[in-house]
Amino acid sequence: MSFPIRNIHRSVGAMLSGEIARQYGSAGLPDDTIHVHLTGSAGQSFGAFLARGVTLSLEGDANDCVGKGLSGGKLVVFPPTTSRFAAEENILIGNVALYGATSGEAYFSGVAGERFAVRNSGATAVVEGVGDHGCEYMTKGLVVVLGTCGRNFAAGMSGGLAYVFDERFDFTAKRCNHASVDLDPVIESADAQILHDLVTQHWSLTGSRRAKWILDNWAETLPRFIKVFPHEFKRVLRVSRTRQPYIPGQSLPVMAVAEQVRHG
Repeated sequence: MSFPIRNIHRSVGAMLSGEIARQYGSAGLPDDTIHVHLTGSAGQSFGAFLARGVTLSLEGDANDCVGKGLSGGKLVVFPPTTSRFAAEENILIGNVALYGATSGEAYFSGVAGERFAVRNSGATAVVEGVGDHGCEYMTKGLVVVLGTCGRNFAAGMSGGLAYVFDERFDFTAKRCNHASVDLDPVIESADAQILHDLVTQHWSLTGSRRAKWILDNWAETLPRFIKVFPHEFKRVLRVSRTRQPYIPGQSLPVMAVAEQVRHG
């Protein structure tokens, strides 16, 4: 289905998700059973509580609370195909996106406002930049940031993982709250493969120029990604905290991992 959307349309997808829950329970439907494409500017809480089986793709932009309580559905938001601005330098969605999300996927070809993925407890998301307090109090899930972060990233983060592209080589010193997380280089082939797959999916769904540039220059861009790994999550997984820390501009052995992933 395809429809126009305006900013007076709020909580789009919530009533549909409620009906799915009543008929099929919390398991929802098989992925992509229902696909709705929208064009325009969405109001508050676009895709809130979206159930598994529903994909909402939005060609335009959205207000605050996108994907609040995401519950297995898929959200794809990207600028109009006729736009000429650099998506990774412009706000696409508002504040508090994915607040309290429990599962599902989200792909945003642009920058999110403040408090992105706060209290995320299971959703997977790719975004091209975030404001202050990203991944605050996150307990589970996976977040990939392909651009600049605001300050206080990962404050109170106790679970899940984030991979952040250190665009300005200042994430470690200025952007991240180190109290509850370690910052590791992406040197494990499994991490690099997960990251490569998610960036590829992001490019496929949104047509992101930033994602395409990263993939085309994978051997050079992978070393600039930082794995944000919570102390508590490491303790649960019994992963040592004495591993090699991330060093801005580091090239080896990450370069070898990048080539291995790129060539299978």
